[in-house]
Amino acid sequence: MRSDHPPLTAVMDLLLDAVCVVDRDGRYLYVNAGFERIMGYRADEVIGAPMIERVHPDDRERTLQAAREIMAGEPKLHFQNRYVRKDGRVVDIQWSAHWSDEERVRIAVGHDITELKRAETMQAALLAISEAAHAEGDLQALFRRIHRIIGRLLPAANFFVALRDQEHGMVEFPYFVDEHDEAPAPLSLETPTLSNEVIRSGQALLLTPDTLAELHAHQEPVIGHAALDWLGVPLGTANGVIGALVVQSYHSETRYTSLDKQLLQFVSTQVASAIERKRNQAWLEHLVGHDALTGLPNRNRFHERLEQALETANRDSLRLGLLYLDLDGFKRINDRHGHDLGDQLLREAGERIRQCVRQTDMVARLGGDEFVVLLYGIAHPGHATAVAEAIRTALERPFLLEGQAAHISASIGVALHPEDGEEKKPLLRHADNAMYAAKREGGNRLAANGIQAG
Repeated sequence: MRSDHPPLTAVMDLLLDAVCVVDRDGRYLYVNAGFERIMGYRADEVIGAPMIERVHPDDRERTLQAAREIMAGEPKLHFQNRYVRKDGRVVDIQWSAHWSDEERVRIAVGHDITELKRAETMQAALLAISEAAHAEGDLQALFRRIHRIIGRLLPAANFFVALRDQEHGMVEFPYFVDEHDEAPAPLSLETPTLSNEVIRSGQALLLTPDTLAELHAHQEPVIGHAALDWLGVPLGTANGVIGALVVQSYHSETRYTSLDKQLLQFVSTQVASAIERKRNQAWLEHLVGHDALTGLPNRNRFHERLEQALETANRDSLRLGLLYLDLDGFKRINDRHGHDLGDQLLREAGERIRQCVRQTDMVARLGGDEFVVLLYGIAHPGHATAVAEAIRTALERPFLLEGQAAHISASIGVALHPEDGEEKKPLLRHADNAMYAAKREGGNRLAANGIQAG
């Protein structure tokens, strides 16, 4: 007798979801057309093959555990895992599955929730980036956290941030993680590199072996080892492009697609806002503790550092040196040449002083034409007087102001810890008195422990 109903297999093939039947050993016995649509494999490519081979490696153990529970009589209505499609893309599937004792098979219906999971992941990433902008203490901590967040969206073993220095036309690499290369030195924005192209154009760039021919002949793909796949997106803000986020791969197992480009672009604006926020915060903190004219630490920051240094020195029996400087003849030059050139002289004087000390030492401007130098952990008292003499000699050299040579000198008072005091007030008082003693003797000299030199 003829039936008016289509065969069951034809009905199954009309379903958009994947339907599969798996035997007790976990091998496919049947899959419908929806399986091919979602997984990319035809039925003849998987029948008889182990189901677990198609599961994402990171999800295999819990998938096998779920299969054991299903065969023990515990149906699964909302089990989620990831599969690797034939084309290599990963899909998220939500399964409803149960075990048939009569047929001795596991029957499952899988719904593709990839887009839903991606949307959830993206929203979680945006929230995490926003939280990081407020929580992390500095840019390096922020970059590390952003790296981890992006690593949840796409392969990011090789990841770097390129930031634009608008004032100097340079590009720096403050965060650079790569399996082959160290961070490049800062380079001009005009250098023909891929990251510079992204920053200049404001456009995302995805390069694979198939698209490398699109590079202009004058353009350098990367600095260092050549990547197999390269993906960069601009960091755009209301004030323009401030840099680029870049991921790259050296291995065929990790490839980037247009979908990865979309994902990275989606979070880039939030990342750019987080970076800009942190940079502005760092700049404001810098302004609070630094002199606006010379960029050196100011009076407040100096006193903070001096107290910290004295605490460490008293605990660890270290010697400190304190140099108090006043510029001789600055007022005369400031009155003659004007405040603009006077400011230029102060900036250059601060730089000359800074070049005479170690990176571990501190040079601060207290105000006007007064500077102070804090020398950490000096080996003997003579080290402080040697540095003071080097500074005196450096400031004695003429300054070129609008093509004219201007001459100043410095009166320098030297105090030592612990010889001249173990606390801040007596140490500062001794340095200040020594400086005025040098000034009374005509300037262009240093005074320390009653000894004057010029």
